[in-house]
Amino acid sequence: MKTLTFLTGCLLMAVSAFSQTAPCCHTDAITEFAALASHEEFRMAHKDPLPYTYQGTTGTAITFPAADGTPAHGFLFKAKTTSGKYLLVYQEWYGLNDYIKKQSEQLYNDLEGKVNVLAVDMYDQKVATNREDAAKLMQGASRERLQAIMQGAINYAGKTAEIASIGWCFGGGLSLQSGLLAGAQNKGVVMYYGMPEKDVSKLKTLHGPVLGIFGNKDQGINPQVVDEFEKNMRAAGKTLTVKRYDAAHGFANPSNPIFDSAATADAYGYVIPFLKKAFSL
Repeated sequence: MKTLTFLTGCLLMAVSAFSQTAPCCHTDAITEFAALASHEEFRMAHKDPLPYTYQGTTGTAITFPAADGTPAHGFLFKAKTTSGKYLLVYQEWYGLNDYIKKQSEQLYNDLEGKVNVLAVDMYDQKVATNREDAAKLMQGASRERLQAIMQGAINYAGKTAEIASIGWCFGGGLSLQSGLLAGAQNKGVVMYYGMPEKDVSKLKTLHGPVLGIFGNKDQGINPQVVDEFEKNMRAAGKTLTVKRYDAAHGFANPSNPIFDSAATADAYGYVIPFLKKAFSL
């Protein structure tokens, strides 16, 4: 099983670490994402991404209407034959950089080219190369715009499309929110150490199963947060599979000093089978 080339920068570490200053995650999870960038300790916990240039030729940059009327952008790997199956890929806090494109290509290949894989640009073509710029982009990303882009990506897939999503850190939380927005079209959500939705009434509207991958040494999305997520999903009557590793937040990021290759490979061993089942491949 291939090891996912997971990404640089992680967004949602700070619920417990910054509990005295961060806004309450029970109110608006998307707004909280942006607010975390104001914490110096949070910013300093992230290493700048290693230089990388995507050299693939399969994907194509696209533009599509967002729900607020302003064009949105993405990077699309189109299925080899006409398909109504779409995997939406959600970036971490640096933006839709070449790491994300490479990761999306690997997902496309491992799904045998049978699924359209769309990496969604949540920053309107802005990409950071260091943590300070990433923090600024995250702080400037409004809840309304993020939701409009996600809805636009869902609309781009089409009203009859089967949709699944995947994301890491910032994108892990957005992956779940995207699944909620997709309604009955949602076939599955993969979230790597992202902030769970805590509103049980919202979770009750979720269609499709969730695969959640978390690190037991994560100081933000810690085991207590994961325990609560499991409890809330049971209360909502929804299907959640959780895989926990004796690793820190961002453990699947090979450019991070805490990268855990064994945990990364094991976690990926669940991702592709989960997505294939979700899409009935």
